Amino acid sequence: MSASRAQVGATTGWSVPVQVVVSPRGIRAWLIEDRSVPVVALSFAFAGGAALDPPDRPGRADLAASLLTQGAGPYDTAAFSSLLRDRAVSLSFDADRDSLSGSLRVLEAERAFGAEMLALALAEPRFDEDAVARVKAQKVLALRRQAEDPRTLAARRWWAESLPGHPFARPANGTEEGIAPLGPDELRAAMAAQLRRGSLVAAAAGAIDAEGLGTLLDRAFAGAVPEGEAAPVPKLPPVRAFGLAVIERDAPQAAATFGHGAIPPEDPDWEAAQVVNWILGGGGFSSRLMTEIREKRGLTYGIGTGLVPFRGASLLVGSVSTENARFGETLAVLRAEWARMAEAGPSEDEVAAGKAYLSGSFPLGFTSTPQIAGTLVALQLLGRGPEWLAGRLARLAAVTIEDARRAARRLYDPAALSVAVAGRPAL
Repeated sequence: MSASRAQVGATTGWSVPVQVVVSPRGIRAWLIEDRSVPVVALSFAFAGGAALDPPDRPGRADLAASLLTQGAGPYDTAAFSSLLRDRAVSLSFDADRDSLSGSLRVLEAERAFGAEMLALALAEPRFDEDAVARVKAQKVLALRRQAEDPRTLAARRWWAESLPGHPFARPANGTEEGIAPLGPDELRAAMAAQLRRGSLVAAAAGAIDAEGLGTLLDRAFAGAVPEGEAAPVPKLPPVRAFGLAVIERDAPQAAATFGHGAIPPEDPDWEAAQVVNWILGGGGFSSRLMTEIREKRGLTYGIGTGLVPFRGASLLVGSVSTENARFGETLAVLRAEWARMAEAGPSEDEVAAGKAYLSGSFPLGFTSTPQIAGTLVALQLLGRGPEWLAGRLARLAAVTIEDARRAARRLYDPAALSVAVAGRPAL
């Protein structure tokens, strides 16, 4: 077993040590050791997720992930849940567009038991027919509610129009038609497609050292997850500019999702782009869009934007809800502010405020062991290394007004801004 160490934020007055641990069986994970409470949190993810669902089975990975804690090995749902509850073990799984992820949270004294239960869930999920039927019914009810929700309809339409033919165009939680035929055999096939040790990233935080983490990793994954790598997630194509798509629904408000492609997270201008996004739409009540659309005109209770990163690509996506009768006005202001940022960029005061917020909020991602472990896994999924994390605050501090204005020109494309809206919008 081996471990190396990087000091996150060491040059900025705030720091946290990140160790890179390799277990005796060769499983790699990041670790932040913290013994302030006797708790260990482990987060992990397998690249793939909903992107590996067959085109006619959207939701397969999501359903399989939801069933991994519904019985494994000799334990049915009730027995498995009781064992976890009696030992105060928290175990959960989820499937997103590009990964199947999980988390384990245990008391320090129960980490061996927690690792064994995690290994059992991965290696021997039962997928009992009664459990499959119960969870499937829950999913169908949720999907039917979402089918009546304008915000969900707008978001789904935006992704479908922006990335036609790509797996990300499909909703990660699937469709009623996609999950209805799924049975135990197809769910086992989903897990077989996902679980490969070469596609695994992991991180731990809490009351555990490098040697202890190496042992936990081998207990959890070495015997449960086959060698090799899962099929790669298809490369994200250029985002299609589709203009405006309207989903007609009787609703008191029009709900819209808007955006276009963005610079990849590996780009040297990534921090500058995050600063600029905070200024235009990511800064809550401090953002230009909130000022212009909510405060000055009273058109919405809230509007926001965010960079959505994937490995090798990202998107700039936002959302807003407004009265149907005033949607055209809202859209006109949105487009004008999008163009103004692209043309003139931010002011020096705005850049200073954005840098201060992003730098000041950075340590808040390291305030609890589950949050720390999840943050470290998310960074690894993007191909980040500990050195990227260690230099984060310095890169933010180095962003200049010229950097921010260059990033604004690259990030915002008024001609490509595309909007999907659900409701009865007046245009």
